[in-house]
Amino acid sequence: MAKHQTSRIFVVGGTGAQGIPVVRGLVKDGKYKVRVLTRDANSRRAKELVALGNVELVEGTFASEADLRNGLRGCDGAFVNIDGFNSGEKTEIYWAIRSYELAIEEGIKFFVYGNLDYVYKKSGYDPKFRTGHYDGKGRIAEWILLQNKDNDKRMGAAIFTTGPYIEMSIAKATIFTPSIENGVVTWRVPVGDGAVVHVALDDCEHYVRWLFDHPERSNGMDLEVAIDHIHYADLAAAFEKVTGHQARYIDTDLDTYWKTGNTAGAADTGSAYNSDPKDPAFMTFRQNFSGFFNMWKYSGGNTGVIQRDYKLLDEIHPGRIRSAEEFFRREDARGRALGLGSLWERVQPKNLKPVLKLGEDRRQGRL
Repeated sequence: MAKHQTSRIFVVGGTGAQGIPVVRGLVKDGKYKVRVLTRDANSRRAKELVALGNVELVEGTFASEADLRNGLRGCDGAFVNIDGFNSGEKTEIYWAIRSYELAIEEGIKFFVYGNLDYVYKKSGYDPKFRTGHYDGKGRIAEWILLQNKDNDKRMGAAIFTTGPYIEMSIAKATIFTPSIENGVVTWRVPVGDGAVVHVALDDCEHYVRWLFDHPERSNGMDLEVAIDHIHYADLAAAFEKVTGHQARYIDTDLDTYWKTGNTAGAADTGSAYNSDPKDPAFMTFRQNFSGFFNMWKYSGGNTGVIQRDYKLLDEIHPGRIRSAEEFFRREDARGRALGLGSLWERVQPKNLKPVLKLGEDRRQGRL
């Protein structure tokens, strides 16, 4: 197999929460130039990327062959991470396949696909684990690796599998947003004694860069990353240790969560805002995230449904974040240095900030 070294990378999803550190990691030393597909070149996030240097923007949508070709042409690498909350499971599957095919057509040498665990398959096709925004990506990841066996002489490929960002546990309008109850930081989520494979966004910068830097090893690889399997009781204890303020995790059954939880108001809306309620493939927020919570409820101790190879991750990224406590310490110091206040101050309801791009995209309602 050829080494597939690349120098100019086309990025789909570059203005998303994960995309920003990925682009930052690619351009930080000038080795790579990056072209980012965006619907709005004048958006705050797009301008933030340009300010990094070695970044050019091309306006368009992932749901257009012409726009994808325009972005891919002249590049020799691609990183594609389609937002499933925008497109929905069914649409994402189609455009992810076309992204891969068009990348070969346009002469891309190395293709990295932003993925999530195929939990439905990993659970033995147990319906209580069906999670549309995970399964849609997971099916494509397996398809790409299968295609790669035939196509890797023309284009190498790797899969980058993440999980919920740990930043979501201290951010506004996420499935893990905490509340303050009688002065106690409280996470009420239905994950039982299970554990979440939280990912730190800053670590994504290193992992994706590694995939492009080492195609001789990463070609054909599914790099599944995480900080750790984090139990929410341990996450709350870590927050309390770092901040000196009381914190707790309260396990909540699914029925209660969908009646009183922090996303209860969205329960019967579409899990993807551009999906069609009349489409038989449509999933509600409740259906999608019931599977999501079950995934973590049955993944404790790195022995359940979702597992990770932490020895491999230590080798690839020796400086990676390894615990919730380490993340909270770094985040507390970062916030103070930026004038955002302590971590305790930042989780107060009036101070919570969004980390996901979902809010602004939902308002726009565009692919």
